[in-house]
Amino acid sequence: MRRTVAYGAIGATVLAAGVLAGVPSSATPEHGRGFGQAALTAFAALPAETFVSASDPSGAALGTNPVNGIVPPFADQPVQGFSGIVRNGDGTFEVLSDNGYGSKANSGDFVLRIHRIAPDFRQGAVDVLGGVNLTDPNRKVPFPLTRPDRVLTGSDFDVESIVRAADGTYWIGDEFGPYLLHFDRAGRLLTAPVPLPGVFAPENPAGTPNLGGSKGYEGLAISPDRRTLYGLLEGTVAGDAAGTLRLNEFDLASGAYTGKRWVYQLDQPNHAIGDLTAVDRDRFLVIERDGGQGVDAKVKKIYLLDKRDRDHDGKLDKVLVADLLNLANPRHVGGFADPFTFPFQTIEDVVILDDRTLAVLNDNNFPFSSGRTPGKPDNNEFITVRLTDRLNADPRVLR
Repeated sequence: MRRTVAYGAIGATVLAAGVLAGVPSSATPEHGRGFGQAALTAFAALPAETFVSASDPSGAALGTNPVNGIVPPFADQPVQGFSGIVRNGDGTFEVLSDNGYGSKANSGDFVLRIHRIAPDFRQGAVDVLGGVNLTDPNRKVPFPLTRPDRVLTGSDFDVESIVRAADGTYWIGDEFGPYLLHFDRAGRLLTAPVPLPGVFAPENPAGTPNLGGSKGYEGLAISPDRRTLYGLLEGTVAGDAAGTLRLNEFDLASGAYTGKRWVYQLDQPNHAIGDLTAVDRDRFLVIERDGGQGVDAKVKKIYLLDKRDRDHDGKLDKVLVADLLNLANPRHVGGFADPFTFPFQTIEDVVILDDRTLAVLNDNNFPFSSGRTPGKPDNNEFITVRLTDRLNADPRVLR
């Protein structure tokens, strides 16, 4: 069923509706031990065929052949591909759409957008409350844009991660540069895109590529004091060890990289990361995943990192927090079996709700991914996960 969002009266978010599984509390696990089996506590979904009402047509470059039963192009723009998330203080969330349809070449009619959503776990639904388009009215982007009105599209940037600064503005991580992009609350670009020194994706016109296509800033975290950004690349820079990803530090006051860098080691070189969020000034949660979906999905994990803690190779140690393919679900939340699996190709959002509860969302790559039901486009699912141990997070993260 095609669902078009009309922004207006929307049901209230009910974050407490999921029934918590009976998992005993304990202190944070000792170094390297890992947490126990996490539990599914709530489930909601936004139908795949959800569109922004009265928006521009989209998907013209996809042709007209059905994809998972969906026939492009579309009369309106899909609300799809949640690639980043920011928690608000009222039970709603800001989520960032992906670049569109997977590449620079086919996403010129997909407008980059921040959506405001509210999960209603009692109804198992996600409401779309509104949002803003990303634009460049003050001509900060130094290269030509797709649209003359300077509304940004998926052919201009591949936006994958988002944080909110202390002044309410947004910083967004891009993969085509990779760039850091600074927007005001209305979605207007405030400064020129900030490149990562010495690193160039193939889509970046400013240098010789040494990073894979769309392998830039998949993860972006902000410190609890809102003074520092941490950007994690999705791909390995040429010349670095196989399966290693650079974690870069950026100072907001000076608007410059500090030169500090850490190394994240993927479990396998063909894995990727999906998101990064701060737990406190030194620790982060990161999603690591393989490229499989459905029965082919083998690795969808959330790890806890500590940038003070490195192994003998200088790489960040990882503690397993949750295996998203093995979540306890004894109460059959959402009508799913026990254990519950989150078997999506791209899982790109994790946010801390309280010291033992995470929200996790997928990027459904509309209309391409079909990890939940073969042959049908994935919905955007919003789940909450209860950990067996406390994170002992900075209280500012929990607000």
